[in-house]
Amino acid sequence: MSEWTSKYVPATPEEIRRMLDVIGCPTVDALLDAAIPSSDRSDGTAALPGGLSEPDLVREVGGLASLNVTNASSFLGGGAYRHHIPAVIKHLAGRGEFLTAYTPYQPEVAQGTLQAMYEFQSMVCELFGMEVANASVYDGATALAESVFMAHRQARGKRPRVLLSGAIHPDYQATCCTYAHAGLVQLDALVPGEDGRISLDALQSRVGADVCCVAVQSPNFLGLIEDLPAIAEIAHKAGALLVTVVTDPHAYTLFASPGEVGADIAVGEGQALGLPVSFGGPYVGLFAARNDLVRQMPGRLVGRTLDADGRDGFVLTLTTREQHIRRAKATSNICTNQSLCALQVSMYLSLLGPEGLREVARQSHAHAAYLRAGIAALPGFTVPHAGPFFHEFVVKTPIPAVDLVARLAARGIFAGVPLSRYFRGHDHELLVCATEVNRKAEMDDFITRLGEV
Repeated sequence: MSEWTSKYVPATPEEIRRMLDVIGCPTVDALLDAAIPSSDRSDGTAALPGGLSEPDLVREVGGLASLNVTNASSFLGGGAYRHHIPAVIKHLAGRGEFLTAYTPYQPEVAQGTLQAMYEFQSMVCELFGMEVANASVYDGATALAESVFMAHRQARGKRPRVLLSGAIHPDYQATCCTYAHAGLVQLDALVPGEDGRISLDALQSRVGADVCCVAVQSPNFLGLIEDLPAIAEIAHKAGALLVTVVTDPHAYTLFASPGEVGADIAVGEGQALGLPVSFGGPYVGLFAARNDLVRQMPGRLVGRTLDADGRDGFVLTLTTREQHIRRAKATSNICTNQSLCALQVSMYLSLLGPEGLREVARQSHAHAAYLRAGIAALPGFTVPHAGPFFHEFVVKTPIPAVDLVARLAARGIFAGVPLSRYFRGHDHELLVCATEVNRKAEMDDFITRLGEV
């Protein structure tokens, strides 16, 4: 064709003609023919609707949005949690100076962004009981995978094996397996015992001089609290590091933090701290460690210093050039971070403070305990694990859990996560969660509906 225009390409026909002349193509179609094999190009017969005017588009999208269920009672957990998010967080995070900020390579023009990252790191350290934290990574799953490789580097490659608890979130385990395709580490799974937690005897028999770290989630995927002090002692006696992972850090305000129980690296997902569930992302990975491991830490680290006039200043520190240029020698493939998500986490932690976070955790645990007792009293339902838990627990159901979930969804209740989604043979097990946003009336209604089903 002689002229080619597009509402999405801001070049005039004259500018397109000049570019085609320079590269020696008569038309845009000729350029596409030369660049893209005809077998990979559409013939233009796709059954797509015509374009819409703006008012029609708004109505169309509004109709699609109305299909979303926004008023259901939800007892979903499994790594993504509904907590109350103060309204001011969305307002502040939407400000232009935060929403459009990006890479703070020039500290003289990025002091606000750098200070926010520094404050985030400081609060993560306090929450995790650790000495140093980075400015976040992509999510909890990548944080765990990066921590495994960090432990391997710390051992200078002489300890290739990783003991990975089978009670870690299955998606996190899958991410570690993806990383492990590089062949640097060997993942060795620790199958949970009958009580849903790591068997200390099994751990004792499996840990050895070739293990660089033991990775454990607590509260684990089944909601149970692991015996982290005992696990730390076993790992350290064998010369291995202890890596802990958490999917809802509120737990650390009720239970001992990783630093208190002897963890060397502590990672987790920060979504529960001020971020909406939001169809699965974007989330934010939390990453902290002992200070003597800092040079192996992936991602960014913001430091606080003084300028020539003695004023406070914030800069990127311990971020090596290898992260960005000599990638083969980098500690990680992660060169950036989820800054806006980390900022929202910082706002949430600042607004609630230590006592507010503890109150969220107390209410979440109390609601889960109430719900657990109510469900356990129903005929045909049992709670298989008696160990300490935070705000999630497993229920054995009299009918397949997927059927139960489907029936209750039709009644406006999201009943939980069927474990058959992750574990073969667990068709009659349901992971149920409660937080501070679940009211007594909806929990009572949930228990009643379960009994009817």
